[in-house]
Amino acid sequence: QVQLVESGGGLVQAEDSLRLSCVFSGRTFGKYAMGWFRQAPGKEREFVATISRSGDIVYYADSVKGRFTISRDNTKNTVALQMNSLKPEDTATYYCAARLWVHSTNPVDFGSWGQGTQVTVSS
Repeated sequence: QVQLVESGGGLVQAEDSLRLSCVFSGRTFGKYAMGWFRQAPGKEREFVATISRSGDIVYYADSVKGRFTISRDNTKNTVALQMNSLKPEDTATYYCAARLWVHSTNPVDFGSWGQGTQVTVSS
């Protein structure tokens, strides 16, 4: 019904940048709030950033505020996460997620998930 595919992860050094992209399959992208979450080994999945259906409201985790930027292009059915000034603690698998209608920062509220893309930041 909803398929999400992430790309853009990789191995980088501290202070480097990456841009993650997520492609949404389907014809109702504008009905979904979108989010990025991440999970490191031995840790629970955590909120990184979310964006409302129209893109007018965004939320960021304190740990990434000022460094990461979430955006969406409703003409291309994509959502992106620009990550600057990366730190080793940003190392994780990053997941794109979709939640119908209502904006949220809680991963439990999101019903559709991509398979993830690995981001590794070395010191």
